[in-house]
Amino acid sequence: MRILLVGAGGVGGAFAAIAARRDFYEAIVIADYDLARAERAAAVDERFRAAQVDASDPASVAALCREHGITHVMNAVDPRFVMPIFDGALEAGAGYLDMAMSLSTRHPEEPYAKVGVKLGDAQFAKAAEWEAKGQLALVGIGVEPGLSDVLARYASDELFETITELGTRDGANLAVHDDEGNEIFAPSFSIWTTIEECLNPPVIWEKGRQDVDGGWFTTEPFSEPEVFDFPAGIGPVECVNVEHEEVLLMPRWLDAERVTFKYGLGADFIGVLKTLHTLGLDRTEKVRVGGVEVSPRDVVAACLPDPATIGPVMTGKTCAGVWVRGTGKDGQPRSTYLYHVVDNAWSMEEYGHQCVVWQTAINPVIALELLATQVWSGTGVLGPEALPAKPFLDKLVEYGSPWGTMEVAEG
Repeated sequence: MRILLVGAGGVGGAFAAIAARRDFYEAIVIADYDLARAERAAAVDERFRAAQVDASDPASVAALCREHGITHVMNAVDPRFVMPIFDGALEAGAGYLDMAMSLSTRHPEEPYAKVGVKLGDAQFAKAAEWEAKGQLALVGIGVEPGLSDVLARYASDELFETITELGTRDGANLAVHDDEGNEIFAPSFSIWTTIEECLNPPVIWEKGRQDVDGGWFTTEPFSEPEVFDFPAGIGPVECVNVEHEEVLLMPRWLDAERVTFKYGLGADFIGVLKTLHTLGLDRTEKVRVGGVEVSPRDVVAACLPDPATIGPVMTGKTCAGVWVRGTGKDGQPRSTYLYHVVDNAWSMEEYGHQCVVWQTAINPVIALELLATQVWSGTGVLGPEALPAKPFLDKLVEYGSPWGTMEVAEG
C-alpha cells in the first residue's frame, strides 16, 4: 500500500505520527499547499516524503498519485476540497478515504424544514463510476463521522434487536489557556468546518416520513437542546442539533426509527457562532477589503490559534460516541452509549498531538490497515457502517485507545 495524505495540518500531522508506528504500508507521501508544513510532518519517519499539491485541482492530485504509484488517497483537508481530491483519486485509479463529505446546500424555499443538496450527495452521485472501475471510496472515516458509525454498526450487530434511535453525541470538558492562565476562545478543530456544520440547518432522519426527501428533514440551528451526562469525568454537557454526516450515512445501511447528531457546544461557543453569523463573518463569498478580495470566514480562521498548536495549553478530555435506544438481544428495552474518550494530557505525552485531532486521525489509519490486510474491502462509495465493526474496534484496542459502553437511564 502506498498512501497519499493530502493535508499536513492538525489532523494530517497526527495521522503521520500514528501511522509511523505501523508497518502495513510501503510509503506515505504527505502533500500540502505549504511544502514546508508537509516536510515537517514527513520528518517523523523515513518511509514518508513531502510534496506540494493543489487540493482544488483534480489533475494535480491525480498527477501526484501517478508520480508516486499511490494506491490510496487520504483526504485530511477541509470539506471545500472533498470533490477535487475525490475526483483526482478516481481519475488516478486509487482508493479514497475522507473524514468529512462533500458540502450541502440549503433548501432555497424552506431551509429549516426541508433538505436541499445533502452532505455527501455529490459523492454518492458518482458511486456507479467507482463501482465500474472496481475502486472504493470510504467516506466519513474520521471520529465523527467515522468511529461513531462503526459503533452504531456494532450496536446493531451485537447489542440490539431493534433500534428506536441512533443518536451521535459529542461532548468534552476541554479548556485552552493563555500564558497567564486565562481561558481563551480557541476551537480545538477547524473553525472553518465548525462554522459550516453548526450554522447550517441541522438534519434529522426519521423512518416513514413521506412528507420529506427520503426521511431527511431540517430544523433551526441549535435546536432540541438536551443535557447528556458524558463518561470519564466529563459530566453533563448541553448538546444541540448540528448538521453532520452520520445522519446522512447511518440510514443507508442500518435499520433504525430515527437518526440524530447533537454536539456539546456550550452557551459561550453558541454565542460566538451566532455573533459571527449576525456580522456576516461566517460567509465564504469573498469581499473586497483595501483592494484585496478575502473570504470573511477565512479571516476568522486566520485570527484564531491553529488547532494543531494549542495542545500544550489545553486541558481536559473529549468524548465521541453514539447513544442507541431500542430493544436488546434479550427482548428487553435497552439504552446504551458506546463511546471513545481521549485525554489531552495522554495524547500530548504519547504522540505530541492534542486530543481532538488525534482522536480524529487514528480512525483512518485503522481503516487503511484493515484495507491493506483485506479485512475490509468493497467497491463504490461506502460509509463505515457498511463494513464489519468488530475488526475495527479490536484494532482500536490494539492501538492502545480502548472504547467503552455505559447504560443510560431513560427519563
